Amino acid sequence: MNLRESSPTQPVILGFDPGRDKCGLAAIGLDRQLYYHQVVRANEAIATIENLRQRFPVSLMVMGDQTTAKQWKKRLTQELAEPLNIALVDERYSTLEARDRYWQMYPPKGLTKLLPQGMRQPPRPIDDIVAILLIERYLNRLVESVNN
Repeated sequence: MNLRESSPTQPVILGFDPGRDKCGLAAIGLDRQLYYHQVVRANEAIATIENLRQRFPVSLMVMGDQTTAKQWKKRLTQELAEPLNIALVDERYSTLEARDRYWQMYPPKGLTKLLPQGMRQPPRPIDDIVAILLIERYLNRLVESVNN
């Protein structure tokens, strides 16, 4: 589990990249500080979300809008102990973007450094990094709407 030692003093947005087998989760404060990110099995997602809501002052969930979004939104509405506001975000190209972000967060070592970035494959699932990007897309959209 990737957690920061400090707890946020302000509301946190929970990012959720839903999938059939695995899901990505991330928690980012309104100050854009990353507090948590992890890939969990799909059957553990609801329990993990409940756990994160106990740890952090979650104000909103931002979720990808593609393949399994409708089923997951319905499931979350039915299974979460308390209702949670859910905003859907366009997740097109997020996997490609997440691969680049992975290498920014975890610079390659050894022989991997010699491969061109486009040929490098992250050594683990990156659904949690997609969840981070979904939150960033949501926050950027908010900023754009305020500035226009």
